[in-house]
Amino acid sequence: MRRPAPTAVSFQEMWRELRPIGRHPDTGGYRRFAWTRADDECREWFKAQAESRGLTYEVDRNGNQWAWLGDPAQGDAVVTGSHLDSVPDGGAFDGPLGVVSSFAALDELRHRNARFTKPLAIVNFGDEEGARFGLACVGSRLTAGQLTVEQAHRLTDGDGVTLPQAMEAAGYDPGAIGPDPERLARIGAFVELHVEQGRALDLSGDRVGIASAIWPHGRWRFDFRGEANHAGTTRLVDRRDPMLSYAETVLAARREAQLAGAVATFGKIAVEPNGVNAIPSLVRGWLDSRAADQASLDAVVGGVEKAAREYAAAHGVDLDVVRESFTPVVEFDHALRDELARILGKDTDLTVPVLGTGAGHDAGILSGSIPTAMLFVRNPTGVSHSPAEFAAEDDCVAGVTALADVLEGLACT
Repeated sequence: MRRPAPTAVSFQEMWRELRPIGRHPDTGGYRRFAWTRADDECREWFKAQAESRGLTYEVDRNGNQWAWLGDPAQGDAVVTGSHLDSVPDGGAFDGPLGVVSSFAALDELRHRNARFTKPLAIVNFGDEEGARFGLACVGSRLTAGQLTVEQAHRLTDGDGVTLPQAMEAAGYDPGAIGPDPERLARIGAFVELHVEQGRALDLSGDRVGIASAIWPHGRWRFDFRGEANHAGTTRLVDRRDPMLSYAETVLAARREAQLAGAVATFGKIAVEPNGVNAIPSLVRGWLDSRAADQASLDAVVGGVEKAAREYAAAHGVDLDVVRESFTPVVEFDHALRDELARILGKDTDLTVPVLGTGAGHDAGILSGSIPTAMLFVRNPTGVSHSPAEFAAEDDCVAGVTALADVLEGLACT
């Protein structure tokens, strides 16, 4: 790969400008939730970056932002980008690194005087993390037709605000959302750069890697229903305490994941009536589980549910289990993946590592409709979805250069 040109400093400039938006002063984490003030500021930042480069800016029917170089109607466009929203108290790099790197890569290509033979677009997909409405990749799912209009209209946040209400309050038309096959038909390839959510590159000593596949993954809601009662006067033997069943199920998830070589996490919980001196009537927990293959994932989730039902029965508690979202294994387009490896290894003796990931991405959602690929940038700690998430500046610039090389190979003469 080429050494970074002076224009790569645009990365640092954009990073400094974007970094304060939505950052919580106490935790240091980010709260850039869909259709909130922080999200709006990020979207304004994206628009300003597009316009300052003379790109054609537009927002599609699902609220995704696009910045075009060339005529989209020409077709066979090369698209790059990611997302700007965050999980609760998330890190600075997950999503934004891909968007900032996309603009910086374009600056790099202009510095090289690259001649574009295909349209190029940079995209910010809306509500990728699903932090507000509980479903990941809403913008790309709607675009690809993997989320129906009816399903989208039923999405509700913790305050009872529906997705259409939130979009309308932010100045967008919720009546326009839905599949966008015409837009997807214009795209020949989508390449998403992302900070690695793990330590594979750090362990191998490489700055940049190529994704092979996304593990199958999903979210399941466990509703344990017991009986509310006084915490100080109800005998232990008379209690129907759903918290006990939930706690045992959390431990069961860890055991099942270890047995299958997978991962499983109960990371969110809601309790009713949620009083210190009250035995709960309802404990609702959300399970996130991921595995390298479908059989392993099925074994984990099936084992967790079996254990949960046994615990619930033992404590006189009712249990409902609802699968809220699921994404099967995603194999990225092999031809495009191999082309990225060829481009990045050109004129060098380097072999770019190819690795799988347990994290979902917009590229994975779009893979069923268009050829997609991903680049990963080294994360020395492996930490993600946390304020401790980190990538060194030199590695980020190496990612910009790699992305510029890829875009040049795909979209230029």
